[in-house]
Formats: sequence, C-alpha cells, structure tokens
Amino acid sequence: MFAFIIKFITAIGYKGIFLLMLLESALIPIPSEVTMPFAGFLVSQGTLLFIGVVLAGALGNLIGSLIGYYLGFWLGEKRVLGLIERYGKFILLSTDDYQKSSTWFQHYGAGVVFFSRLLPGVRTFISLPVGVFKMPIVKFSLYTLAGSLLWSILLTAIGFYLGANWDAIGPVFSKLHYVIIALVLAGIGYYIYYKRRK
Repeated sequence: MFAFIIKFITAIGYKGIFLLMLLESALIPIPSEVTMPFAGFLVSQGTLLFIGVVLAGALGNLIGSLIGYYLGFWLGEKRVLGLIERYGKFILLSTDDYQKSSTWFQHYGAGVVFFSRLLPGVRTFISLPVGVFKMPIVKFSLYTLAGSLLWSILLTAIGFYLGANWDAIGPVFSKLHYVIIALVLAGIGYYIYYKRRK
C-alpha cells in the first residue's frame, strides 16, 4: 500500500491525491497518513504546490464522503448492515466499525461530522450512519469540507517540514493520535456545554 501510494502520486500528482483521498472517504481504507505527508514532501521539493495538495485532498475527502453518505441515505441501516456483513471484509469494514461511527453520531450530533475528520478509523466510516439518519446534505457537506481542510493542511504541513524524512510520521503520528483525540473530545465537550447553556 505504501509503495503504491508513492508511485500513484508521483505519476499523476494532484489527481492521484484527489483519487486516493476520495477512496479513503468512500469506505476504502487507504491511509491519508501516508498520502498527504508524501504530497507535503513533494511540495518541499517544488514538485507540487501546497494549496493544490490541500485542495485536492479536501475535495477528494468531500466527494468520497458524499458517496458514503448517499449509500447510507438510499439503502437504510438494515441493508447497510447486511452489505457490511457480506462484503465488509474486502474493504476492512466490520459491523463494529459501523456501530461505533453510528454511536458517535447519535451521541454527539452534527458536530461529530467535523471532528471525526481528525480521527483515524471513524473518519473513514462516519458518512454511512450520517446518511442513514439523513442529516441535511448542505450541513453535512460544510462540516465535512471544514474538517477535511484542517486534516489536509495538518498532514501536508507535517510532510513539508519533515522533508525527505516524511515517512518518519508513523511513530510521531501514533503519539499525535492521543493529542488529536483529546482535542476532539474537548471540542465535543465544549459544543455540548454551549448547546445546553443556549
């Protein structure tokens, strides 16, 4: 997967970034933690532009998320779970993954669509339950785009500053996950507190 991502982006540039990020958000577990930092490294080499990489990544995430959203919207929960049970193993998606994403959405509401873009695992599958529960599409798109832009900027910047050592993001990112999760939970807590006060 690692080698494929590198070759794919090197061969077709922005289109490759867009397609890989689209697939990741359309329930295919292609790690953006490899795609975007490598693209950031190419920015540091002068091969690509920072803004182009970020937009390609964020728009790919948005389109892929819309695919997942409409799958959930049109199929409904019963059919979605049936398909996951039959074919989920081929894309590394289990009913547990779906239930976890669904629980997050039901507990924390629309805000989780934004915050989930910063969480590995949940970010790939959150669109399905959101579509099942028929969140308004404009709201979903805005939250998704905002979270995807932030995620793309963060990963591209890390790859840019690490330069040729961009692949060292693995051990760094395993620690950064805890920081991201803590920030996301703090954000969700503040969102709930704000809503209740209002």
